[in-house]
Amino acid sequence: MPLMGSLYIGVSGLQTGQNVLNSTAHNLTNIDTKGYTRQQPLLGSRSYITVSKNPRAVSNQQYGLGVNFSAVRQVRDYFLDKTYRKESGRSMFYEVSTETMEQVETILGEMNGEDFQTSLTNLWTAVQELAKDPSSSVTQGLLVQRASEFLDRAGAVADDLKDYQDSLNRKVKENVTTINKYGNQILELNKQIQRIEAAGIEHANDLRDTRNQILDELGKLCKMNYSEDYYGNITVQIEGTDFVKGGMCYEIGLQTDATTGFYTPFWPQNAEYTVMADGTRSYDITHAKVFDLDQTVSSTMDTDIGGLKAILLARGDHRANYSDIEKDYDSISQSIIMNMQAEFDQLIHNVATKINEVLSNASDAERGYLCDKDGSPIQLFKKVTSDGWTKQTDAAGNTTWKYMEEDYDNTDTMYTLGNLKINNNLLQEPSMLGFKLADGKADYDTAEALKSAFTEEAYHLNPNVQKKTTFVDYYSDLVSQVANSGSVFRSIYENQEATVEATFSAREQVIGVSSDEELSNMIKFQNAYNAASRYINVISEMLEHVINTLAI
Repeated sequence: MPLMGSLYIGVSGLQTGQNVLNSTAHNLTNIDTKGYTRQQPLLGSRSYITVSKNPRAVSNQQYGLGVNFSAVRQVRDYFLDKTYRKESGRSMFYEVSTETMEQVETILGEMNGEDFQTSLTNLWTAVQELAKDPSSSVTQGLLVQRASEFLDRAGAVADDLKDYQDSLNRKVKENVTTINKYGNQILELNKQIQRIEAAGIEHANDLRDTRNQILDELGKLCKMNYSEDYYGNITVQIEGTDFVKGGMCYEIGLQTDATTGFYTPFWPQNAEYTVMADGTRSYDITHAKVFDLDQTVSSTMDTDIGGLKAILLARGDHRANYSDIEKDYDSISQSIIMNMQAEFDQLIHNVATKINEVLSNASDAERGYLCDKDGSPIQLFKKVTSDGWTKQTDAAGNTTWKYMEEDYDNTDTMYTLGNLKINNNLLQEPSMLGFKLADGKADYDTAEALKSAFTEEAYHLNPNVQKKTTFVDYYSDLVSQVANSGSVFRSIYENQEATVEATFSAREQVIGVSSDEELSNMIKFQNAYNAASRYINVISEMLEHVINTLAI
């Protein structure tokens, strides 16, 4: 090989050594940079030159042209990336569920210094005091007062549940906005990466780091699948539907319920729509919803992934009441808030209707005993929107009162918490209760019936709970159910967090920068650089000797 060719080999070693040292330094300086992926230089041998060809030789006589610095690649593990993003999404699902249960527990536990349990206990105490002396205006007034406090405290609980439900609804909108933002960022990064890497010379490693960070965050919010094509473009699917694909980001839309204001995420590209007179579109999202919330939540089926889905499940799709338990409990059982609203409303409904039933059974219209001012059987708890009793008169002029049955399809007819009030006549005049029989004696039987209503074990939380309880125990069981469910969610969340941490650590072993490893590489590359430099010095001395010799 000519000496000048040998000099070229040495120069290639110097150039390559400088490049790999720069890559090592780049890794070391970004050791604490969030989202940074360790970069690895790729080296290759330059093409060979054939010196001579000998048919009798096994191969041609060749010599090499040195080393080639071909590229710098990111060191990542596709499987670990996928696993981490899926498990972090599952962790976020149970984190949201845990936070929701804790918030519900707080609502049930303490509000403005007085919990609901106290008001229920006070009502029960008032019933017991009434049973001791039914004809006393003091015990009658205490019963009405405690019933009013009971209803007020129940309303405060319901309002807090409603407010928290609205808070979750706002988070739905925030999360959808964030998801759409991430989708557009991925789309833009796809374009930038493709432009840089199109020639097959450069690698957009820093842009890829940014895109991987976005995928990490997106994986926490929803269940996603993704793949990368030959040109470096990432295609993303959310819940099995294309989100980023082919130069497009198919943004998630939100439909607002006219009654509740609840948002429902949907795919505009999959929804049927009608163009309105003002040019806007009215969507039919029946078959275009992003999430199937009727699916059973299961880790085996991967239906427990994503914070947004957890928020939607926790919020539910309407304001629930006791009728939801009677009609179709399965439709609300997976919603933390709706389940709580329905079971709590059921307690209030049972207390109100049972007390009213005891009073109406003892009512005597002929002598006006336990009757309201209009002559109807007296009710301690009345409906806001309709009457509990309707007056009927037959052909002979006889008057009777008919109880208005509740219709689950018409909330105005139902004794729900949102449709209850204390009888205003009783608030002004508790002595209307009387509790005195025709002979002037105290009506202990009716008072005892009220007492029995509180001690009767005839109520259960929902169809899945077989244990029957009293009113007081019902609420205790409700609180216990919340606490137990919260504990289960907390346990699952903590276990899931451990899985995420283990996966993250395993991934960091691959993509993270090790100072010890990089310092070792630096010494190795430095020695290679020094060797190339020494080689050039030797060739230089040989050339100098040749030149000086020829000069002589």
